[in-house]
Amino acid sequence: MKFAAQIEAADLFGSKLRGGRLPWMLLATQRLAACAAALALMAATVATAPAQGRIEIVALGASNTEGWGVTPSEAYPARLKALLTAKSIDANVSNAGIAGDTTGGMLARLDRAVPDGTQIVILQPGTNDEYMGTGAERSANIETIRRRLAARNIKLLLVENAMLDALPRSELRDDGVHFTPKGYAILAERILPQVLAALNR
Repeated sequence: MKFAAQIEAADLFGSKLRGGRLPWMLLATQRLAACAAALALMAATVATAPAQGRIEIVALGASNTEGWGVTPSEAYPARLKALLTAKSIDANVSNAGIAGDTTGGMLARLDRAVPDGTQIVILQPGTNDEYMGTGAERSANIETIRRRLAARNIKLLLVENAMLDALPRSELRDDGVHFTPKGYAILAERILPQVLAALNR
């Protein structure tokens, strides 16, 4: 069954941040290879079969999924898991965000990041394609991810930049791109209804 909930796209960065890489992007780019290797190791060493009865959700994306500048427990996937637990929903929300990643990178690691047994993928494509010069490929990559997940009967929730842009500006960090722990908590709260709808709850 093919299912997708899409939130309309907008440009979080704004025109004033275009035309060059931000300092955090340079560091993020250096971390991509190490993170990809770590994911491959995890895929090879950790059993992929989910616990019986548990809902498996993968948050796939870039820095605002990884939680740039905050601890793993403060990133939105961990906060979303806590919200689901509070509703007595046994769910695991895996954080497959890599700062600086592009939609091409997300597509390339899709099978490693999304193991068999996953019910929902929350995709935050971000705007790194523009900074890496692959903006023309973004839409096609997202559609390919959608199609491949649908073939595996995995539901897709697409968190576009409009949702991030709608978060309180007071919760933006100094770089104007990433958020405070409270900002990511609010993001989790806003994603929650989409997840509940996908679960028919």
